[in-house]
Amino acid sequence: MPRLKDIPVVISGTKFRTEHGFSAIKNGQKRRPDVEPPPRGDKPSWLRARVPSGPGYNAVRNNVRTHRLATVCEESMCPNIGECWNAGTATIMLMGSVCTRACRFCAVDTGNPNGWLDPEEPRNTAESVRLMGLSYVVLTSVDRDDLADGGAGHYAECVRAVKEVNPETAVEALTPDFQGRHGNVETVVDSGLEVFAQNVETVRRLTHPVRDPRASYEQTLEVLAHAKAHRPGVLTKTSLMLGLGETDGEILEALEDLRRASVDIVTFGQYLRPTAHHLPVARYVTPEQFAEYRRRGLDMGFLEVVSGPLVRSSYRADQVLAKNNVGLDDSRSA
Repeated sequence: MPRLKDIPVVISGTKFRTEHGFSAIKNGQKRRPDVEPPPRGDKPSWLRARVPSGPGYNAVRNNVRTHRLATVCEESMCPNIGECWNAGTATIMLMGSVCTRACRFCAVDTGNPNGWLDPEEPRNTAESVRLMGLSYVVLTSVDRDDLADGGAGHYAECVRAVKEVNPETAVEALTPDFQGRHGNVETVVDSGLEVFAQNVETVRRLTHPVRDPRASYEQTLEVLAHAKAHRPGVLTKTSLMLGLGETDGEILEALEDLRRASVDIVTFGQYLRPTAHHLPVARYVTPEQFAEYRRRGLDMGFLEVVSGPLVRSSYRADQVLAKNNVGLDDSRSA
């Protein structure tokens, strides 16, 4: 058994694949009339995050620091860390920090892990969940196209280990697309989780250049649809980043496509450019617009649509599992 300080786990209060951005002017083309001009100057006031605090947050933070668990929540200054940790919710990143894909919104390192996996990760993940006292955990990862099954078997082992050590903890898996292979999707869905998630990331038109060429809008829809068809009792979930140059019509089209795929839960958040080498922000979506997208999605029949500037894909996932409307504070919209 490794020492707790050696546990190679990355925790993220609400990991959202760093964000995306797309210039609405390209190759001399005129800007589409229903796309707002790109932002200039400082970020708007509604993107300011609150200082995290509270007894639940302090308890998780103390456990994380006592046992030397590396936390993306703290390192990336996630805007929702206080609220999520107070609710006993966090996200654990599996299978290393090197991704085999190169999406233009994401700051994760791209490379070839050459099949490496940590055989102790399932046990260490389960122990980390226990130490932090989590009632809800999200397991996410980089894409691992270097593995024959895309890492599906490893995901399933981690879910089973978490459930064995923490039988009362609800588990969500925010997975790669497994290249659309149904058998790999089924491996994860059958592992005992409550929520299966795969992010469509953006609207159909912007899928490329936003996502890696090996990813596709249709493939993500198919993965989500198959997960639901294979095990109807599992909740399915996806996330879109806004501010890439998408139009209202394209957002509504995406919602309609997701409903046809029987997706239960959608989250919307603001794309924020991670570095100068990534896609720029095309617009800052207002809290009022986010509220309207949520209203339209709920009218379409989604179980929940969590929508706000500071929302990330795992924001207050525990409330969604309990089938409660998250009910964002308009003053914060996150």
